[in-house]
Amino acid sequence: MKQLLETKKYLTGRGIINSEIGIVLGTGLNKILDEIEIIITVPYSDIPNFPIATVEFHKGNLVYGTIAEKKVLIMQGRFHQYEGYEMQQIFFPVRVMKLLGIKALLLSNAAGGINLNYKKGDVVLLDDHINLQTGNPLSGKNFNELGDRFPDMSMPYNATLNNLLKSNSTKSNIELKQGVYAAVNGPNLKTRAEYKYLKVIGADMVGMSTVPEVIAANHVKLSCDAISVITDECDPDHLKPVNIAEIIETAGKADAKLARLFAPTISSLNFSEL
Repeated sequence: MKQLLETKKYLTGRGIINSEIGIVLGTGLNKILDEIEIIITVPYSDIPNFPIATVEFHKGNLVYGTIAEKKVLIMQGRFHQYEGYEMQQIFFPVRVMKLLGIKALLLSNAAGGINLNYKKGDVVLLDDHINLQTGNPLSGKNFNELGDRFPDMSMPYNATLNNLLKSNSTKSNIELKQGVYAAVNGPNLKTRAEYKYLKVIGADMVGMSTVPEVIAANHVKLSCDAISVITDECDPDHLKPVNIAEIIETAGKADAKLARLFAPTISSLNFSEL
């Protein structure tokens, strides 16, 4: 708690106040920044107690500004277990954003498509998830001032945010699919047998992030939602080697869809309905 309050004090001192919506941007996803009127950008390296983004395609900035007169706080890059971070470090920023006042959290990620109906460049709304990562972000001492020891996860993704994103996808003529996300440690991609296993247990897509942040959000009773951009097709019977540069390129091409979904959702969001 001392670290959380120290970080909050530093950021409020930099002018980050009255934040309303948090956004976490995944691999190769930055187009939403074109929609924001930026007030200040703070490198993670300047923020007390913040981890440093070590993945080259994660910028490592906290961006504060407005979209449709709503104060938005954007994480331009996140943290992963495969970077060597502990779970508590990975979800530390979510707790900080909650203390800074955000009432809703929108997350994005790049994911491999296990569902054979998914194609490269598709955007998929997370309906549920399967946590296959080792450890749990809530292990250890519980801070009762933040949330309950045993948070409920029956509806980890907020129904109101889901419906808003679906409605805005229709208005924007964007096909928004829906599915179950499986979170694994990484950084290696999966074998053919592992993709078959993930399909059997009910996963539609697989990635290496997001779920710790969603658990953290539910723990502090923060409404959240997430969208995956499908960057590769994981058909075990026709599996081809994946080039990371191609994954980044695919995410970049689909990034405009994400921005066209997030921006009007933020604009039309009524916090009293969450």
